[in-house]
Amino acid sequence: MSTLAPKPSQETPGEQWTDELTALGDAFRGVFRTLSRLRGRDTHLGGSELSHAQFELLIELDERGELPAGELALAARLAPGTVTQMLDHLADSGHVERVRSETDRRVVVSRLTAQGRGKIQAKREAWQSRWELALAGVESDELRAATRVLERLGTVFEDAPSAEARDAPSGEAGDAPPVEAGDAPSGEAGDAPPGGGLRRAGAG
Repeated sequence: MSTLAPKPSQETPGEQWTDELTALGDAFRGVFRTLSRLRGRDTHLGGSELSHAQFELLIELDERGELPAGELALAARLAPGTVTQMLDHLADSGHVERVRSETDRRVVVSRLTAQGRGKIQAKREAWQSRWELALAGVESDELRAATRVLERLGTVFEDAPSAEARDAPSGEAGDAPPVEAGDAPSGEAGDAPPGGGLRRAGAG
């Protein structure tokens, strides 16, 4: 009894790589668009809720220690005026406190309160379980490969001139709308992990 042998692929290695690159670009755009949809939720947050960008400030303070507003803006890649407004809200809600620097009394620094640390820890624990559930069954070498790919994609948009990034045609392999400093996809607390992936979202 004869059987039909599978038809050999007519694709060259270069064509197959291009197809896979296009698929990666499609997946990347899909994730980006999902995160972008969360950004609008910040405009509907209640007075006690924190935006993703505000969580980023808390995380910077948690990892770097107390900082002046200017240094915090540089670390978070946000405009100083934006950071000042967010710190006002974080201070009013009890997540940070402003004190004089012990090394230079002329400088006012912001630092986390116990409430702020608790807020970060709660979000990290919630996101740890969500990441583990979503990535269950993915091998360690696949995760390492994914990390390298994301790091390279980050450099693509980090190094691209602003005009070039904005004018990049959509739909090509690897294309995705650039994220500018201060315009990171935002979401209601618990909707998007604080930047830095598992390490900052809970894998520490």
